[in-house]
Amino acid sequence: MARARLKKGPLPPSEETIEKLEKTATEGNYYGAQQMYKSISARYVSADRYIEALDILQSGACIQLKHGQVVTCGGELALLFVDTLVKGKFPYNEETVGRVRKIYEEFPRIGVPQQLADDDDDMQKVSEALGAAKTRVEACSSFLKAAIRWSAEFGASRNGSPELHYMLAEYMSSESPELDMARASSHFVRGNHPEKFATAIVNFMGKCYPGEDDVAIARAVLMYLSLRNLRDANNLLDEIRKQAESDQLEFPQSDLLQFIEYLLQTLERDALPLFRMLRQNYKSSIDREPVFEELLDEIAEKFYGVRRRNPLQGMFGDFFKMMGGGEAAI
Repeated sequence: MARARLKKGPLPPSEETIEKLEKTATEGNYYGAQQMYKSISARYVSADRYIEALDILQSGACIQLKHGQVVTCGGELALLFVDTLVKGKFPYNEETVGRVRKIYEEFPRIGVPQQLADDDDDMQKVSEALGAAKTRVEACSSFLKAAIRWSAEFGASRNGSPELHYMLAEYMSSESPELDMARASSHFVRGNHPEKFATAIVNFMGKCYPGEDDVAIARAVLMYLSLRNLRDANNLLDEIRKQAESDQLEFPQSDLLQFIEYLLQTLERDALPLFRMLRQNYKSSIDREPVFEELLDEIAEKFYGVRRRNPLQGMFGDFFKMMGGGEAAI
């Protein structure tokens, strides 16, 4: 198939370039189109025509993703789009986030088989579907983590855009073949949709192994509290109860969740001695998840001004970095 070429010399308006490249992609020459999207957008960047470079990369990412070309094509162009936001020093605002969202919305959403088949051919298809789903989640995660870093640097809060965190958490929780709820939770708590976070946890409750449900709920509440977000911690717990009842799921009863209930009440007032007593009395439940002690140290510092015994401690910050894949300020 003949490759469309862009003549050397003055760069044409981006609309002409986009039209030529889209034609190449829609004809099925995805690899050829990919190489041209990369090389031509680089020429616009070199000419300081960043907006047009963004137009080209956004168009390329969307059309490649729409055709299922996620990893080596659409995902790569999505990352180049964010890289161009950084190089062009584009501010974090509604317009730029809207452009990121349009690319995000083109990442495929394909149902993953929930049951293994007996036939060898079907087993192979299931295995391939699971591998493809994992690859899609990794590609989308890389794109959105880069976008979160850009947002933190160019105008969002220190932790990055809540909307971008939510997009990442939502894609992880809905598309991951083996959901890491801790990783998704680290983005949900920095997002702006606690009610949708509750939905993700309730869905997880319906699929997880016994004993994982109360840990997931407690982790989510403690993460909110470690950010001194008592309001959303309470809202989340109430919403999980409501949605679980609506879905006819039994809300877990355990000492760990009893501790969470008492903790939420304690943090409503100046009651450091009671906070310490709760930690001591429920230590065996808290010890079920290694990170809970660190989260509680963060909570003690945020709500009661208790300084850490070891000033070099910082596992919780590292925990967010680990769960979020290392993005800035997480």
